[in-house]
Amino acid sequence: MSQQRHARAAVFSAGSWGTAMAKVLADAGTDVIVHARRDEIADAINASHRNPGYFPDVELPASLAATTDPAAALDGADYLVLSVPAQSLRASLALWAPHIGPGTVIVSLMKGIEVGSGSRASEVITEMTGVPADRIAVLSGPNLAREIMAGQPAAATVACPDEAAARRFQTACHTSYFRPYTSTDVIGCEMGGAVKNVIALAVGIATGMGLRHNAAAMLITRGLAETTRLATAMGAHPATLAGLAGLGDLVATCSSPLSRNRTFGTHLGRGLSVDQAAAVTRQTTEGVKSAEAILNLARTHGVDMPITDIISALLHEKVTLEQAAAALMERPPKPER
Repeated sequence: MSQQRHARAAVFSAGSWGTAMAKVLADAGTDVIVHARRDEIADAINASHRNPGYFPDVELPASLAATTDPAAALDGADYLVLSVPAQSLRASLALWAPHIGPGTVIVSLMKGIEVGSGSRASEVITEMTGVPADRIAVLSGPNLAREIMAGQPAAATVACPDEAAARRFQTACHTSYFRPYTSTDVIGCEMGGAVKNVIALAVGIATGMGLRHNAAAMLITRGLAETTRLATAMGAHPATLAGLAGLGDLVATCSSPLSRNRTFGTHLGRGLSVDQAAAVTRQTTEGVKSAEAILNLARTHGVDMPITDIISALLHEKVTLEQAAAALMERPPKPER
């Protein structure tokens, strides 16, 4: 009897979340090759089974390999797992698209909205690759990379219009510590993942200003409300925003000091400028880039998003910290629903 072939995943790229997801896939028994931009990262992963750029203290599975050659990474891949900044996705795909196989399912790990176009990652992928929507999936949830690298329990939603494709990727990344659920609501998963970064900036700002748990709870709860308003106006199912890709991701990102967006907001709340906070954070903070794009989507759909509006204004230095806090608290009272 012939042995069943393992699924093969190409993970682009070797950043923190890409590395964590590559480990999950390898631990689930999927054959994994990571595409790194730098030779020294690929060489280190192959030689020492560690990523010195992000997790030098964590040993990666021996079955996991790396390369800087996109064609080699994508050769025979069942899945292309994309973990790149949302704002560089279009340019990256222009280089990688010719190497994507005719049956490869593309899985987006990205949680941002493209500036200018207002496009979600799945929309950019379709536009740049010609891959139909039923071969594009999204994975989203409360997934702090450092905890996943440590094997701590986590869960996520795999959303794809093709339920069978979602179930196949669910199997490809299901481990003893990582539990994926399936959905067909791509819009809900993508919008939940994008807007939560902006809300996490707000919670971080409040924390940096010395505000406590009541303020954080208020921002998380009202942030979920405005996320749900926009997502459902765009066609998402409300239940998705109450699940792992909505509430779950929002709580983790707003509550943990491991969150880049919350940390960036904390720096702002302590008085640093946007440029100074970026220099200290040093990693991609999707909420900073996506806030204005999300706000433009809200205006297009006639949705009120006061937290996103204030954060966007603050990031563009149109209001001060004190004015931003006052603007949220001075809004006219109204029914909660």
